[in-house]
Amino acid sequence: MRPLTVPAAVLTGVLVLAGCGSDSGSDTGGGVSVSGAYMPQPVSDDMAAGYLTIVNDSGTKAELTSVTSDIGEVTMHRTVGGAMEESNRFSIPAHGQLVFKSGDNHLMFDKLQHKPEQGQTVSVELHFAKSDPVVVKMPVRSATYVPKTGH
Repeated sequence: MRPLTVPAAVLTGVLVLAGCGSDSGSDTGGGVSVSGAYMPQPVSDDMAAGYLTIVNDSGTKAELTSVTSDIGEVTMHRTVGGAMEESNRFSIPAHGQLVFKSGDNHLMFDKLQHKPEQGQTVSVELHFAKSDPVVVKMPVRSATYVPKTGH
């Protein structure tokens, strides 16, 4: 029985770690998955930004209609001609992706109930027009964090 203890413990550790981090992704079951989610540690007490990638592996367009969080209000923004404008929905093409990144599409958190600190995790729920919502655990990174994937 002892030889199984170490492999079982290693397998358990691997499974736990597989669920951690921003690159593990979440699947809504509708062909939409999320990866690379993070929030730079806010410099303001009441505002923050969030970034992630949504991939649509289905054969039909998906629509992100809203984002909610228990730490404050969340709005979706796009940058057009260097100016930020709020958007109430984003389309994700069939077999395509939607990237929220610094200087482009992004999430804005406003009226924060508390200032998230580096090392903490913020929970957000993505709402889609025709598929179930998906909860994403967004790790809070340093204010100067730049993801390896470039988004």
